[in-house]
Amino acid sequence: MSPPAASPFDAARQHFVEGVGHYEAGRYAQARVSFEASLALLPGRVSTLGNLGATLVKLGQAEAALVPLGEALAIDAHALDALSHKGLALAELGRYADALACHDAVLRLQADHIPAAYQRSLMLKQLGRYKEAADATSRVVALDADNLQAWWLRAELLHRLEQHDAALAAFDRLLGLDPLLHRAWSQKAGLLNDLGRHAEALAAFQQALALGGDPELNGYFIASLTGQQAPSAPPRQYVAGLFDDYAEDFDKHLVNVLGYQAHRVLVENLRGVGKTHYRSALDLGCGTGLCGPLLRGQVNRLEGVDLSGQMLDKARALGGYDALVQADVAEHLQATDQRHDLLLSCDVFIYVGALEAVFAGAARVLEPGGVFCFSVESTDDAHDYRLMPSQRYAHSERYLRSLAASQGLTVVKTLAQPIRQDQQQSIDGLYVYLVKPAPAS
Repeated sequence: MSPPAASPFDAARQHFVEGVGHYEAGRYAQARVSFEASLALLPGRVSTLGNLGATLVKLGQAEAALVPLGEALAIDAHALDALSHKGLALAELGRYADALACHDAVLRLQADHIPAAYQRSLMLKQLGRYKEAADATSRVVALDADNLQAWWLRAELLHRLEQHDAALAAFDRLLGLDPLLHRAWSQKAGLLNDLGRHAEALAAFQQALALGGDPELNGYFIASLTGQQAPSAPPRQYVAGLFDDYAEDFDKHLVNVLGYQAHRVLVENLRGVGKTHYRSALDLGCGTGLCGPLLRGQVNRLEGVDLSGQMLDKARALGGYDALVQADVAEHLQATDQRHDLLLSCDVFIYVGALEAVFAGAARVLEPGGVFCFSVESTDDAHDYRLMPSQRYAHSERYLRSLAASQGLTVVKTLAQPIRQDQQQSIDGLYVYLVKPAPAS
């Protein structure tokens, strides 16, 4: 005699239990099949809908996840797991304000819900509300004093807010919980470097390297502090990451906090060097487009190139450029078919180092009679260029004149003037204006 067939409820429950097992083991594709099979037998179960939504988030299908999560919340608006996972799905879709609302709703229902408290901090960071985000991490670590993610996020936020002592304490707490986090050692080293504690910063970068941190990145930082084995250029991921992260606050911090006026100095002193009006200008390392409004009235066409996609998004929103390209400056100059009668580069070569390829590319794309102007941080003529403890390069006037001569460019003007403030100290700068001679008639 065969055993009695399982009821739909029992079969649905069995599929659900199997789905939970697959989910907990990280077998998300199998978990999805099990949860969908359970719902086919027993539709409308809030717990099953919530688990299916959570599984779809893990599978990278955030848009699809919103369907079962929405169904669960339509049945029970207080379903905490569904609310929490809806927040995660919305975050994956870049809908940070909506995600924040979900996590706030969870915390209204359960004030000590640690994942929601952490995600709330993270969403505030994504929205650029850094002070609120840092304050929100206090709630997380009060609920869970050993929460690594929260201490890490707190340390990064406090560093960004220039609350250096509090940031250092947070990094110390984080590394006390897990001393093997090489990236945290590297970040702590950067903070110590900002504080001028260079010997401690060097030791922390060396610790990061010893623990398996990126040898190219940490080697670059170490070279900036020792002056030894300095590379001719920084790691590309360092420059792109630095400016992607900085894009949202770049203009405000650079101009208002660091007293940056190099873009104005460079453009204003262009008068009298070349033409009064240019056919086509290329802004090398255009960033968020600070130079764009200053140039617009002097050029028919304005293009920009930058390595950071997020910086280019800001420049695009500004609307002053006719074309924007995401690329390395030197590589773009070597590859482009466009020709220009004005090239300018403001505060960009501090992240380049050796400039031979840039000058060769500039000479290639510059039309006869065209102008190539730029700013650099300056160093003495004993060096071609130096990697400074600030992790920026400084260049000598001798080196720049030599490069210009090698490419047939004429130095028509130089101006020694500060570039910016750093740690309340003026940074010496040099503004250089070169012309490509027209061929003799």
